[in-house]
Amino acid sequence: MEEKKNVLFIISDAHRADHLSCYGNSTLKTPNLDRLAEDGIRFTNYFCTNPICMPNRATLMTGKYPNVHRVRSNGMKLDASIPTITDTLTKKGWHTAAIGKLHHQFWMAPFKFKYTSAENLTSWVKPKGRKDPVKDKFPIPYFGYEEVELTIGNGSIVSGHYTQWLEEKAPKEAEKVKKRCLNYDNLFSLFCDDIPREYYSSTYIKERTIAFLERFVRGNYGKKPFYLHCSFPDPHYPVAPPKEYKKMYPPEEIELPESFNDIENLYSHPFLGDHLKKPPFKKAFLREATEEVTRKFIALTYASVAYMDHCIGEILASLEKLGLVDTTIVIYSSDHGDLMGDHGLLFKGPCPFNGVLKLPFIWRVPHFTTPGTVSDSLISSIDYPKTLLNLLGIKERYHPPDMQGKDFSPILKNPEMEVRDCCYIENDEEIGPLKSRLRHLITKEYKLTVYQSNPEHGDLYDRINDPLELHNLWYDSKFKENRFQLLAKLLNESLKALGHKPKRIAGT
Repeated sequence: MEEKKNVLFIISDAHRADHLSCYGNSTLKTPNLDRLAEDGIRFTNYFCTNPICMPNRATLMTGKYPNVHRVRSNGMKLDASIPTITDTLTKKGWHTAAIGKLHHQFWMAPFKFKYTSAENLTSWVKPKGRKDPVKDKFPIPYFGYEEVELTIGNGSIVSGHYTQWLEEKAPKEAEKVKKRCLNYDNLFSLFCDDIPREYYSSTYIKERTIAFLERFVRGNYGKKPFYLHCSFPDPHYPVAPPKEYKKMYPPEEIELPESFNDIENLYSHPFLGDHLKKPPFKKAFLREATEEVTRKFIALTYASVAYMDHCIGEILASLEKLGLVDTTIVIYSSDHGDLMGDHGLLFKGPCPFNGVLKLPFIWRVPHFTTPGTVSDSLISSIDYPKTLLNLLGIKERYHPPDMQGKDFSPILKNPEMEVRDCCYIENDEEIGPLKSRLRHLITKEYKLTVYQSNPEHGDLYDRINDPLELHNLWYDSKFKENRFQLLAKLLNESLKALGHKPKRIAGT
């Protein structure tokens, strides 16, 4: 691409692929993201590299697998010395900014006081008069971003720069939010108190994103193009959509997933069964729920997505109003999904199911993508950094070294093309008593999952004939050869994913 393009990367939190009407959801209405898909290309086989917030977000920044960038699970920190795509873009003349959730450092209290985080949820809501070195002097640049307006948390438990904005707009609401933030247990609730729409975190992100675009058009950043990371904390639990949206989807009208009653079978699953009998860490993972609770959770999640879609619509309208449509690449995705009642479970967690692994992925590239196209090609989140930098015309020698993804930019032109024959997913989870390690391999036909703690067991699903993932073929003798072939491929992919550090520094 000859002209340097702007990039608006919009990302949400815990938004699974089928929770958009353009992905086939007949209940939820998302007209603005649907319109973005109509103007660009929509991917139907896009998978995260790790189904947890921090690891996958670090992969989107570095182009490396979690075992290489070393953010294997939440509660860790991305090493600031690891080169990121924002480092590259800044050096090559883009102005880089982030508004909303980043999650490159831990949110919750560290095990030892020597560990500090610029994204500690409670640091930003300490009582007046109590200074905090992070809040009072936020580090800029921050992982390559020259400008940051931060949110930390989900639902109505959100701090960061958002709290300061809220204190100016509505001091009484700010005090309620700060009080909720001081209790970490609130983060692991299903639901929480709502906030008036004009003060909600999605409103903040929309308002600050549009303000950035207006500053850009005024020439505040000179002749530089921009890379803007616009990140919504929704629809991740606890769900707390604004009151006006809460009644949009009555819980009694919500249909439960077809696999909802499969929970009975999971109790005999060699890995999942133990976690269901003894739910790990405040029921924040693989949470079993009743029909009534599940319907309410889905209904409020739909409402959260609907309001987020409304905010995204206003951002996209501002691009048009400000004359930026023809010069701005727009991308929408999420960091991971949610089970949302699949197999009778809520939330995320170590499991073999699509709800947490498969994500929306929409691109609009002016004068490049053909409007309204759909691609079934396999894509991994690890492919995003390399593809973007190549699409922007940045030569490989300037890329972060040792990126491990594929360049799928040819698919943006020809949706029938294939750049990979599988997606490899790492899934380590370490929180409280939950310590697990899973590996997934996804091909066009099959999905394979293996468990470190259960070496004799695995899950094998026929993606074409069993989209609900109800029939595990691991023990089916008719699929024995398929299982061996997929295990061999999984081993090979895991070897390729290991990276090459440290580098050799001497001869023989």
